[in-house]
Amino acid sequence: MQSDEIEALFTRDTGDYVFARWGRPVAPVVFGVKDETLGVIKGAVEAVCQLAGHEMAETDPELGSNFMWFFFSDWSELPEVPGLDRLVPDLGPLVERLRDADANQYRIFRFDAAGAIKACFVFLRMDDHLSKVPAETLALSQTVQSILLWSDRAFRDRSPLAVAGETTVLRPDIAALIRATYDAVLPASANDAAHALRLSARLPTTS
Repeated sequence: MQSDEIEALFTRDTGDYVFARWGRPVAPVVFGVKDETLGVIKGAVEAVCQLAGHEMAETDPELGSNFMWFFFSDWSELPEVPGLDRLVPDLGPLVERLRDADANQYRIFRFDAAGAIKACFVFLRMDDHLSKVPAETLALSQTVQSILLWSDRAFRDRSPLAVAGETTVLRPDIAALIRATYDAVLPASANDAAHALRLSARLPTTS
């Protein structure tokens, strides 16, 4: 992956380069699924955190849980979740926009003073499309898209996942990039596209 390809993955529609990784251990919690699906999701989070060399935790000292997943059938269910309006600003208008757009997924990030990710909320409306996606695939896809603040257009044309035989896996180039972004020498957030050059220099070379 060349530096311009990396830069594109963190360049938003506005033209701004915006990068952030988690600055604290990830403490996930999942609502609205059965126990067997819960295990699949936590397994995906563990796998991606291990890939990144990032820690997980049972609880977050500030928020309790900082990586919250919500599964539901209709956007109108979200405002009924106790306390969610305190965690997600303008929850009512957001739900209206997502319902009007017929969206089936949405992620919200919160950041600390240094610009690093301190929380992520994953909302999944299980419509006909998402209901047909295997739990393992959905869990891996959402975790990969939450482990970094990617561009809003990063995976519009190509998924971060690939199919190997009958198994869905993380694309090797995306896996290598995630590993590079969590290099302790690099900053937890960046707004200068030169950051992509530093990431490129940390990727394995092929001959």
